[in-house]
Amino acid sequence: MGVTLPSVLAIDAGNSKTDVALVGPDGSVLGSGQAGGFQPPRTGVAAAVDVLAEAMADAGLHAGTGAGAGPWVEHVSACLANADFPVEEWELAREIERRGWGRTTTVRNDTFALLRAGLPAGADPCGVAVVCGAGINCVGMTPDGRTARFPAIGRISGDWGGGGGLAEEALWCAARAEDGRGGPTELARALPAYFGHASMASLIEAMHLGRVPHARRHELTPVLFAVAAAGDPVALSLVHRQADEVVAMASVALGRLDLLDREVPVVLGGSVLAAGHPQLNERIAAGLAERAPHARISVITASPVLGAGLLGLDALGSPPPAHRKLRTHFG
Repeated sequence: MGVTLPSVLAIDAGNSKTDVALVGPDGSVLGSGQAGGFQPPRTGVAAAVDVLAEAMADAGLHAGTGAGAGPWVEHVSACLANADFPVEEWELAREIERRGWGRTTTVRNDTFALLRAGLPAGADPCGVAVVCGAGINCVGMTPDGRTARFPAIGRISGDWGGGGGLAEEALWCAARAEDGRGGPTELARALPAYFGHASMASLIEAMHLGRVPHARRHELTPVLFAVAAAGDPVALSLVHRQADEVVAMASVALGRLDLLDREVPVVLGGSVLAAGHPQLNERIAAGLAERAPHARISVITASPVLGAGLLGLDALGSPPPAHRKLRTHFG
């Protein structure tokens, strides 16, 4: 009699961290693990997939970094940041398949995990998701398999915002406010104060010389939102610009899929949107009410690995109780 394998290895890998969940046939979570950021453009595909193996080891699944003694699961459902083009999805899937972790493997951009997590139980795979965390991205899909997506690789593909982008813009405005090239803003005091500096000039020098690591710049995003909430016009303009960008991405994706005249979900997630800043989320709601009045907005705060797990259960044709049990686990 053969050994019954866990149904799904669910993987959600972002720029800053990687989460995995081992899902049983009934939707129960048998183990979970975490590792660092997933950045194949910087590290290469093989080294990036090694990070997935580290998260698996943290979950108690010691699959190793090379082709091992698997398969360990029936299906690997990997929703990965930086899988922005079909060729990247193919390369990542090939590397995961080479390691033999699952009998079958599917790789998608991580925004699809957010969309799946936000769809109502039993609903058709139809809607749009916008993630705004370290970066920003948007995808949409319809039951007939059509998708709408953006390259989401930064300014060269027309993207603006996300936590990293907002922090950079806030620093730009604060620097110009202090040296006189720009208008006044409380950001010029609040940003250096966060890192214990008395001026933007001091903070700029510390950042340039590496005394404040580049990786810590994203910590300034909540400072920006606090200054905006206090009524600072410059900070508020950045928050409003981010809201307008979310509205633009969602409404364009809906239009591409001919969904503007239908009642469909628009799922919002990622650390910036899940934080619930009124100046951001209320403006998004108002903008979508004007451009996509039939959209049903929801904000997902559950771990994105939930969506990867649900997609994996979908691929195996698992029954609804398994989906419900997985959702319950992640709250």
